[in-house]
Amino acid sequence: MNSSQNASSAPTKGDAPGSGSKNPFLAIGLFIRQVLAELRKVVVPTRTELVVYSITVLAFVVVMIMLIFGFDAAFSWLSRIAFSDPDAGI
Repeated sequence: MNSSQNASSAPTKGDAPGSGSKNPFLAIGLFIRQVLAELRKVVVPTRTELVVYSITVLAFVVVMIMLIFGFDAAFSWLSRIAFSDPDAGI
C-alpha cells in the first residue's frame, strides 16, 4: 500500500467549503500558484511531433470537407430530381 491509499478521506480544515480567506489578494496568489503548478506539467511536443500532428489534423479536415461536400452534392441532386417538373425540361 502506498501513502495515497493510507490517506483518510475525511476533509481537513482547509478543504471545507467556505473556509477560504476573505482576502482577495491571497486568493489571487493561490490561483497564480496553481496555474504555475499546472504549467509545469505541460509537455511541449517536439518539432517532429508537431509536424505530424499538424498534418494529421489538416488531412482529417480535408477528408471531412470532402465528405460534407459529397453529401451536399448528392442530396442536392436527389432533391433536384424529386422536386423538379419533368415536363419543364430542366
